[in-house]
Amino acid sequence: MRIGELASRAGVSVRSLRYYEEQGLLTSTRSASGQRHYTDHEVERVVFIQQLFAAGLSSRTIVELLPCVDSPSEDNSDAALERMALERDRLSERIADLVRTRDALAGLMTMAQAHRERQRSAAGD
Repeated sequence: MRIGELASRAGVSVRSLRYYEEQGLLTSTRSASGQRHYTDHEVERVVFIQQLFAAGLSSRTIVELLPCVDSPSEDNSDAALERMALERDRLSERIADLVRTRDALAGLMTMAQAHRERQRSAAGD
């Protein structure tokens, strides 16, 4: 199938598919005229890549995980699990940072509200 059909069947843009190829996430064969051609298998691969992106993984990390899919083995599975654990830990730290930031903002809002109330009370005296 050509790139437009793959995009339609996988629910992504043609631009995304070109990006995936550029990043080494997806491969195609080329016709004599240079058109990309894909097999039905690539539909599943693109859907899987989309799931990995939705999980917060970068294209660089996804490239590291794909050997587990392309060449399943215990070593590849162990490497993929280790890499996913690192990403999960990175995301957990990011979440903790966001919670701290949110809490600091909530504290500033409380201070601003108290200040506004003091100003209103002073103006009413």
